[in-house]
Amino acid sequence: MKNLSRVNTERILHGSLIRAMLSISIPMVVNSFLQTLYNLTDTYWLGRIGTEPLAAINLVTPVQNVVIAFGGGVTIAGAVLVAQHIGARQEAEARKVANQIFACAMGFALVCALTLCLLTPAIVAWLGATGATRANGVTYLRIVILDMPFLFTVDLYQATRQAQGDTVRPMLLNLLGISLNLALDPLLMVVWRLGSAGAALATLLAKAVPAAIALYLMSRRSEPMRLSPALMRPERDKLRDIVRIGLPAALGNSTMQLGFLLMSRSVLTYGVNAMAAYGIGNRINGLISLPSTSIGSAVSTIVAQNFGARQTRRAERGFWLSMACSVIFLAIGGRILSLPSVSRAIVSIFSSDGEVVSLASEFLSLMAFWCWTNGVHDACCGLFRGTGHTELSVTGDVCRMWPFRFGTLFFCQYALHMGVQSVWLAVVVSNGLSSAMLLIMYATGVWKKSRLSLHGDAQSAA
Repeated sequence: MKNLSRVNTERILHGSLIRAMLSISIPMVVNSFLQTLYNLTDTYWLGRIGTEPLAAINLVTPVQNVVIAFGGGVTIAGAVLVAQHIGARQEAEARKVANQIFACAMGFALVCALTLCLLTPAIVAWLGATGATRANGVTYLRIVILDMPFLFTVDLYQATRQAQGDTVRPMLLNLLGISLNLALDPLLMVVWRLGSAGAALATLLAKAVPAAIALYLMSRRSEPMRLSPALMRPERDKLRDIVRIGLPAALGNSTMQLGFLLMSRSVLTYGVNAMAAYGIGNRINGLISLPSTSIGSAVSTIVAQNFGARQTRRAERGFWLSMACSVIFLAIGGRILSLPSVSRAIVSIFSSDGEVVSLASEFLSLMAFWCWTNGVHDACCGLFRGTGHTELSVTGDVCRMWPFRFGTLFFCQYALHMGVQSVWLAVVVSNGLSSAMLLIMYATGVWKKSRLSLHGDAQSAA
């Protein structure tokens, strides 16, 4: 464990790229699976309580995600900058960046958590929720939004460890969190009958404990990226690079999540059963995409370290290798999951309502069959983030949501009169179009030019 970061850094820069990718991405697959279990656990137990609490959480979760996605731009910048400095053998600079990132993230988290807590009733009303759905949505969001400082603390720890090539320790930390959540959900929701409030409290408590541990680990003197109040004072060049990389990611991610929020509002017009089915289908489909998402994150680390070491061609080889692995895995796994008997059996775990099961299995089958396009998307975004060109990945994501997804939704709803199936088709078409767009941007080669003050000049191929 002590030498894991050093070993993986040597693999990334000089060793087998396939071994480097696997050693980073496999723990991240497990880590992402554990993160997904946070939501799936809530979905399972709320499904046992009733459709309205489940629909309420599916409706308001994108609100939290909008803010988290904006703040996530800061941790994305941190991971890229730390990794590039490590590749350039500038560990002192990497540590300064980690401290600057922590100060920015904590300030953002505290302000947004308190603001959203006050605005929750107005936001839920704007989403169109009424009656029990509105009451459950307000209760859940007002509590769960308070976990933002804890969430960003864990995210920063994960980002700095990943930048060093270590994804095992963040995985173990999240294992603790999900274990707490698995125990607290039935206790608070069913035994103590707290319903949606119990789901929110379970999530809040399950993130507070790992956050406290992460803060302790990042404060130890033996930690290469350890936190130090003296290094949190603003430095112009560091903040410039953070803004240069983090702001496009923050704006793009939050814009994407805002789009998801409006999609949820569109789905709710078809009723709470459609809303519940939409949430179930998305979360289950997310499981099979976890390896692709994790490989995309591994691409960021591999590319960033090699880019910092001025090994552009090696970074590009890592990108192609990773994309091929993702596409093959998703094509095979998605085909299996798209079988009607398989998708219906899985959806039935989360709901006993016949209409919800029917709608969710239909949605899941369609998404799963075409999910291989996510492999292209995730690898391209990993490449662009690793080189500091977050504006390219953001462009692809914003186009995926706004012109591609909403354009398809509008056409299918009002020209073809397809009803709720318009939502299912819009998701699939937009994913495919954005993946094609990202490949075209890759082909231009603009990502090869350095945007950071790391070396002070353009990146050269090696």
